[in-house]
Amino acid sequence: MVLAAFNRPTRSTKRITAPVAERKEFKVARRVPWAFKKANQRCASTAPSPNGSAHCPNRELAHYWDTAPPTAIQLRRAGKFFGAAPPKLLFSATKFRTVNNSAIPEVAFLGRSNVGKSSLLNALMGQKICHTSSKPGRTRSMNFFAVGGEDGHGSPGKLAVLDMPGYGKGSREEWGPEIMKYLVGRKQLRRAFLLVDALHGLKRSDEEILSMFRQNAISHQIILSKVDRILFPKSRPSLARMEQNAPELDRICEQLKGKIQPGNGDGPEALGEIVTCSAEATLEGKKLGINNVRWAVLAATGLGEEKRKLMPSELSTDIPNDGVSIANTVHPDSVLER
Repeated sequence: MVLAAFNRPTRSTKRITAPVAERKEFKVARRVPWAFKKANQRCASTAPSPNGSAHCPNRELAHYWDTAPPTAIQLRRAGKFFGAAPPKLLFSATKFRTVNNSAIPEVAFLGRSNVGKSSLLNALMGQKICHTSSKPGRTRSMNFFAVGGEDGHGSPGKLAVLDMPGYGKGSREEWGPEIMKYLVGRKQLRRAFLLVDALHGLKRSDEEILSMFRQNAISHQIILSKVDRILFPKSRPSLARMEQNAPELDRICEQLKGKIQPGNGDGPEALGEIVTCSAEATLEGKKLGINNVRWAVLAATGLGEEKRKLMPSELSTDIPNDGVSIANTVHPDSVLER
C-alpha cells in the first residue's frame, strides 16, 4: 500500500538523494499523510493578554503560554523586515532531489487545501506573489520565496519562505513523499508552520501531520487562520465586535492547546504559542495578526535578535585552541537593526 492513513511506522535508517551539501542521514518513519491521496477519500484564560490593548489589536489575537509575547517594537521590526524589499521567487521544485542549495534559513508553510495559505503568504510578504483560488490544489510545487532584501553574501534574501502544496481535497498522492523528504531532510529548515482553519479546527489529516512532526523531531508551530470568521461573523471588523467574540476564540485556542501538546511522549511538541490571524480582515489599518506571524518567522530563524555594538569591556581577547576568536561573534545575517 502506498498511502493509507500513515502506514504504521517501521523505522529504518535511509539516505535521501540530495545535493552533496544537503545530504545527511536521518531516521524516517515510513509513513506519508493519507491526506495527499485524492479527494475521494488568548489561551489558558479569557483574560486579555497583558501585552495587548484596544490600541494594538494584533497583539491581542496571539496567545502565548510557553514563550514571551513580542513587544510593540519587535512587531514593528518584523513588519519593517518583510517590507524591506519585494519578495522574489527563488525557485520551484516538485521533488526533493531537485531542491537547490541555499545558504539562508528557511521556514515552510503547510495546511489543508483552501485553509487560506496562499492568501496568508501574500499578506505576510506584502505582495500578491502566491496564486490564490477557491479551487483546491492550485499550489502544485514547493515554491521558495526570498524575503528581507539582499543578505550581502550574494543571496537575494535573508530568509526563504516556502509555500508547500496543500493536502486533502485536490491534492495528489505523489506530493506526500516529496514533502516529507524535505521536512525531514532539509538542514536549512528552521520551522514548519501548520495552518489550521479557525472555524473548522483540526481535522484528522492535520493530526496526522502533527504526529509526523513529533516523531521526526521537526520544529513546528500552529497558526490559526481565518479568525475573522470567529471575531466578525457576518459583520464589519470593529474593536467592539472583536472584544465581544474574543471569548469564543479563547475557547477554540484552549481546545487546540491540548491537541498540539498532547503530552503522550510521541516526540517534541508544537511551540507553546498559537498565532491567530486573518489575511482578509483589516482593523485600524492592519491585517489581523500578520505582524505576529512575521515575528514568529523571525524568532524561528534567529533573525529577530537585536544587533547592537559591543562595548570595549565586552570584547574578548581569549583565543580558542583552534586559533579562531569566536567570543561575542554575531553573524550579520542573524540580526536586525532596531
